[in-house]
Amino acid sequence: MYAIFLDRNKQYKVKFGEIIRLEKINIKIGEIIIFKKIILLSSNQKISIGQPILQNISVEGLVCNHGRYKKIKIIKFNRRKHYKKSQGHRQYYTEIKIKNIKY
Repeated sequence: MYAIFLDRNKQYKVKFGEIIRLEKINIKIGEIIIFKKIILLSSNQKISIGQPILQNISVEGLVCNHGRYKKIKIIKFNRRKHYKKSQGHRQYYTEIKIKNIKY
């Protein structure tokens, strides 16, 4: 059984007990978050597709951790002009463990 939900214009496919990483959410570690914008629900032999979302279905998750991804290096370079610019970026994330899929 799995579900696909929408969070801030990104879609995530989740199963029960799975740990996923989302963009940073300002919620304390140990709190429960509920996602109500479910696009698709698949259970055993039945698949339900929302038009655009499914009603009375939700996904519950427990906030496990906050962190940052590995650094991405961005380099701008112009040949023969003696120009080189480099920059780094680390994106914040929130780890969520899926506790329940209610339907």
